[in-house]
Amino acid sequence: MSKVASKLNKNIKVGRKNKTIKIKMRKALPPKRKARAGHKAQKKVQEKELIIIDEKQGLIFENDKTLFGYFSVPIKEFENKFQKHYNPKNDFALTEQVEHESLLEETLDDPDEIWLDDSTFEDLSVHTMIKKFETIQHTFFYVAMVYISSDDNFPTFVFFHFPTRDPELVELFRENEIIFHRKLETIQFAALEGDSLLEGDHLAIGLLESMLKIRGDKDIPTDQFQTYTECRDSTIDSPDEIWRKVDTEGHVLVAFIKEFEDMGITDLHYIVITEEETESQVNSLLFSFPTNDISLVDRYRQGENLEAEEVATESSH
Repeated sequence: MSKVASKLNKNIKVGRKNKTIKIKMRKALPPKRKARAGHKAQKKVQEKELIIIDEKQGLIFENDKTLFGYFSVPIKEFENKFQKHYNPKNDFALTEQVEHESLLEETLDDPDEIWLDDSTFEDLSVHTMIKKFETIQHTFFYVAMVYISSDDNFPTFVFFHFPTRDPELVELFRENEIIFHRKLETIQFAALEGDSLLEGDHLAIGLLESMLKIRGDKDIPTDQFQTYTECRDSTIDSPDEIWRKVDTEGHVLVAFIKEFEDMGITDLHYIVITEEETESQVNSLLFSFPTNDISLVDRYRQGENLEAEEVATESSH
């Protein structure tokens, strides 16, 4: 992923309330014929409807058979991927999946995330739209892999779609590059060049949101976060403390903490949150923030206390 936040949310029109999964049709014009001797009028030619997926790209089909034949490779690929990783023990049963199909249209109309994969299939770009739903019983997602028409920048064909309660299954379909995330605009105050938050990483966003819920009312205002950007590198290079813990979903999180006593703010600390790759033990930068709330700093002093030289870091993954 490489796009910065300022370029996100501009590539796809989101929230247009029309019937997005209805395929446009047009009538084919009858072929021109030369008048035959003895006939005063041409024989009437039966009109035929064509299926238009992307007129500009020439994706116009005579019937469903040719349409699905053309897209058979990605359709089969997504079906196989789903079947391989689908676990009925902790996910919707097949009958329940059918019951949730009505959510497809809402997902296409108003997704929370849009991912672009333009490298898996030759000469074909696939957009994955994801929407989160919350009910009293559970939280789940709806996922749809679609073709976006170059004519109106809107979905005209659905390769595969499914509801799921399994976050790991959703993660498998978050491929290549995120080009839209609903929450990106609201978290720009904390996004810095080189971190995963800037790229719309859902783990980084979730951790930031959790921090914002528990921080004190008198803590450093969020609109001043960017003022302390220079503290990030210093915190990573020479932290006072490093703490490693494994969260409930198995993510290995490492917190770098450093106190700054010469910036005119009492108890000013800067905290950098990273995710550690288990095998290489290299840490990818998720997000960072300043705080003068000691109780908030204490919340990040959890798990194993590390020595600074034990941890190697890199920019966001």
